[in-house]
Amino acid sequence: MIEASGIAEDARADEAPADYVARVAREKAAAVSGRRPQAWILAADTIVVHDGTVLGKPADAEEARGMLRRLSGRVHEVVTAYALLAPGGAVQAERCIRSTVHFRRLTEEEIEIYVRSGEPYGKAGAYAIQGGAGVFVRELRGSYSNVVGLPVDEVLESLRAAGLVPAGGDP
Repeated sequence: MIEASGIAEDARADEAPADYVARVAREKAAAVSGRRPQAWILAADTIVVHDGTVLGKPADAEEARGMLRRLSGRVHEVVTAYALLAPGGAVQAERCIRSTVHFRRLTEEEIEIYVRSGEPYGKAGAYAIQGGAGVFVRELRGSYSNVVGLPVDEVLESLRAAGLVPAGGDP
C-alpha cells in the first residue's frame, strides 16, 4: 500500500543536500508509522543536485525549462535516501544512494517539447529518466533505479537483512 506522508519537504537553512534528503525520508517514514504503528514502513525521497544546489520539483513550465537548461550538457547527481521502520517505529535501515548523470546538450526545441509533455511536473530536477528524458542521458554512473526514485538493489538488501525477503530469492 502507498500512503502519502503529508510532511513538508522544505530544506532547512545550511542543510547539506544529503542531510536534507535523509531527513525528509526519515520524517516521511515516521509520519506514516505514527498512523500505522503495526506496519513495516518504507519511505524515500529523491533529489537532483547540480553544483551544490538542490533542484526540486518545478512549480511551473518556466521553472522546468530553467532546470533543464541548467542540466543541459552537464553532470549532476541524483541522491535518494530511504528509511525502513519496523512495527512500532524503530529504524531498521537508513541509506543514502548517489548516482551521477551526464546530460547531453539539449536544444531549446527539445526542452520545449519535453516541458509541454507535462512529464517534468512532480519530478526532482524536472525530468524522469524512465520517460521521455531518457534520451537526454549521455552517461549514467551508479544505480538506474536510484535515478528513477527508489534504489531497488539497496532496498532489497535492507528488506533481506530485516527478514522480510528470503535471503536467496527475489520478493
